[in-house]
Amino acid sequence: MENIHPEFHRMLGREAKESLLRQRGCVFWLYGLSGSGKSTIANASERELHKAGILTQILDGDNIRSGLNQNLGFSDEDRTENIRRIAEVARLYLHSGIVTITSFICPTRELRQLARSIIGPDDFIEVFVSASFETCAERDPKGLYAKAKSGAIPDFTGRDSRFEPPATGDSVLTLNTEEASLERCVQALFEVHAERQEGGTAL
Repeated sequence: MENIHPEFHRMLGREAKESLLRQRGCVFWLYGLSGSGKSTIANASERELHKAGILTQILDGDNIRSGLNQNLGFSDEDRTENIRRIAEVARLYLHSGIVTITSFICPTRELRQLARSIIGPDDFIEVFVSASFETCAERDPKGLYAKAKSGAIPDFTGRDSRFEPPATGDSVLTLNTEEASLERCVQALFEVHAERQEGGTAL
């Protein structure tokens, strides 16, 4: 853009910050239907990583929409801008050496590819938190499914607006919260993180 002159090349690099923290940054991109368990897994995982001495940051969908993205709605255009902004924020944390855990519905493969392209494929760990629409509606921890059924929430994901699961063959960690316990889901994330810190290429 005209009259924009980025200063990235003069800033202290990511490697120096990771060396200071003695950890490697990465982004766990958790997504799934409302009520699937994303926020629960994100919060429990952060606590386990914190116990292990890892500096973390959670970026939660409702928190972000109440602040940074409060001017956005749920049209396709606004959903795209919501994900673009949060991916840019996640990249800032990543380049500071911080292990970042996001929790967003992020309903389409196109949106997830957008996030991956911004963050970078080597640091983007896609995590599908899986549960059926029916199960999520039964859980309904925020009362959203009841409101959507009454017509109070238009464009509700999984009902009025589409949700696309990962494609077969995609490199994705799937956590099925109808079958796996919270402890098992957290352990799966922890194992991926540990392998990456040791120089492996998990996911």
